[in-house]
Amino acid sequence: MEKIFNESDLNQIQEKGILLENIEQQLHYFNNGIAKINLQKSATIGDGIFHFSTDEMEELCRYFDENKSQKVITKFVPASGAASRMFKFLSEFLSEFDVEKDTINSYINHKKQHDLNVFLIGIKNFPFYRDLKNKLLEIFPSYQDFEKDKKDYLLIKTLLSSDYFDYSNMPKGVLPFHIKNNAELTPVEEHINETIFYKGIEDKPQVHFTISKEHQHLFENIIKHYPDVAISFSYQNESTDTIAVNLDNTPFRKDDGSLFFRPGGHGALIENLNQLESDILFVKNIDNVSQIHMESILTYKKVLGGLLLKKQAQIFTYLDKLGSHSVNENLIKEIELFAKEQLNISLPINFDKFQSEYKIELLFKELNRPIRICGMVKNEGEPGGGPFWVKKENGLSSLQIVETSQINLKDKDQKKIVDQATHFNPVDLVCGIKDFKNKKFDLTQFVDKNTGFIVEKNRNGKPVKSYELPGLWNGAMAHWITIFVEVPLSTFNPVKTVNDLLKPSHQPLDKEMF
Repeated sequence: MEKIFNESDLNQIQEKGILLENIEQQLHYFNNGIAKINLQKSATIGDGIFHFSTDEMEELCRYFDENKSQKVITKFVPASGAASRMFKFLSEFLSEFDVEKDTINSYINHKKQHDLNVFLIGIKNFPFYRDLKNKLLEIFPSYQDFEKDKKDYLLIKTLLSSDYFDYSNMPKGVLPFHIKNNAELTPVEEHINETIFYKGIEDKPQVHFTISKEHQHLFENIIKHYPDVAISFSYQNESTDTIAVNLDNTPFRKDDGSLFFRPGGHGALIENLNQLESDILFVKNIDNVSQIHMESILTYKKVLGGLLLKKQAQIFTYLDKLGSHSVNENLIKEIELFAKEQLNISLPINFDKFQSEYKIELLFKELNRPIRICGMVKNEGEPGGGPFWVKKENGLSSLQIVETSQINLKDKDQKKIVDQATHFNPVDLVCGIKDFKNKKFDLTQFVDKNTGFIVEKNRNGKPVKSYELPGLWNGAMAHWITIFVEVPLSTFNPVKTVNDLLKPSHQPLDKEMF
């Protein structure tokens, strides 16, 4: 390492709080690559994914409502992401369109820019339209008299300009997504409103947002209107940043000669999750909110939460007995079947031949882990990771949420498994992060460190490779007890591009905007 880094580099690394061994590991990945996940088969209903009847759902909802007051529950929402991708096609339009020489119609046809066409047709149905139009009339008093192309161009420019709305540089969480009772609602507010399902009679519901420090004031301006909710923030720790390299895998250096580090991706948030003292965490992405499916969303939140509380109670009972060694062969067999059939835990093929003390030791180890219940929706072509049975190095299987970038799609057998997948991951998790003695697990001990990603980016026009840590719901939770449950598409309403705000789930029920 001394040959690669000078004294100034080592000081820079130390100031960020990054362990030298982590950088050494990252350089190893750049030079040697990261092994792809070995898919065994896709998880399906009855084989890795549970599907519940109406009666079963009602029972789980009831169980959740009856037991939630015994737990400290927090909603955990990763919310630091900028909205740049939401407005990508509009940013491209501003950089490519010549307002003096071209027409918007010819631009749309030439560039096959269907998204821009949809945006302009639906412009009056966006929640920010009223404020945007008022600002345009303020800047350009004769705006209404301009020809249509000029009006549309100025509208988009004002929406993205750093002098005015600057939406593409804002965090998604603070942008207006919905209109309700003639007022704009941001994703932050919609997530706060969702907390009603776990609110106790006396206690304030808790919500935790991970944000970037420079945008904290924007979030605080919103949450000050919600004094009855306990809201907290955290930042992605600088010590989780990863080193960037050139294409030849030598450290990339900035113009001043210093090393260039990039945020480690959402997998770094396992550190933030690890700092929370709650018993139960509901995890959901900032852009997955809805105006019209609240009853379905809250019902399935209770289903997932009820299932976690129920399974966790049984796990804790078994761990108490295993820990005290007050078990006989019949109980060992009962726990073994529970682990296999209810928790999807794969045990060695010769487990029955183990001596009792080894069975007890292994079952205790398998059950004494954090647990996550993950909603899965039917695959209808949406991008994102999916639920799979994965073969581990020891030959055993485990349920994992796997991204396509982790899979060798050039292998026809692996590609076939991906193509046969029936469900995908909407990021709708409930997590139990305390053990049977009510002590918090150290979540960093349950990460599969060999499941990160190498991605190619651009820095000031130069190609650069960077390493992303194992994803929060991928490798960062790889060694958790994992249960998948089918949930309906009505619970999944992400906003990946601004045009998604035109979908029914984001439009007012009365549909009269302005």
